Amino acid sequence: MTDTLQESYTPRAWQSLRGLQGISDHTLEVHFGLYQGYVKNANLLNERLAERAAAGKLSGSDPLFAELKRRLGFEVNGMRLHEYYFDNLTASGSDIPTSGALYDALGASYGSIERWRDDFAAVGAMRGVGWAIAYADPTNGRITNTWVTLHEDGNFAGFTPVLVMDVWEHAFILDYAPADRPKYIDAFLSTVDWKCVAGRLPGPAKR
Repeated sequence: MTDTLQESYTPRAWQSLRGLQGISDHTLEVHFGLYQGYVKNANLLNERLAERAAAGKLSGSDPLFAELKRRLGFEVNGMRLHEYYFDNLTASGSDIPTSGALYDALGASYGSIERWRDDFAAVGAMRGVGWAIAYADPTNGRITNTWVTLHEDGNFAGFTPVLVMDVWEHAFILDYAPADRPKYIDAFLSTVDWKCVAGRLPGPAKR
């Protein structure tokens, strides 16, 4: 534990994801290594910030302090979004739900679950690298598919990520050509753990 009471993050493992349909074990191994790098760097940044706090060097005009603070959001969000991503995958595969709270929320937000899927896939196929995220607004339960670029850039404040898809090239380039990103998106959607996604829905709106 550091002087700022920030406990070190421990990288997680997802051994059960071996054998995903359309996403190779090799891609997963490379991807896990990249995720571990985010955990390592988040811990390193917190350690450096703790050192500056202990030395009484907390100043917004200090370029090193400012860069450490700005970089922390990138590393921590990179770590957390990867955890959401790996958590919402399953090697057993499952179909998009045809009933239940998640089905109702997606249908109410997009007119039908098919339209939601088409919209989510279209977001993932946008040019550039980033994340396609289905967010739930806890104030009204509506789902919004959105694009996040640099982990910390574009997140909806206060919204809950319910489905997270990594569309940085490292997530698929070993299995698919860049032009075949839609094939990766189809593979991703065929490996989603919909029970996990449904479990992320926020509770009743609090007014």
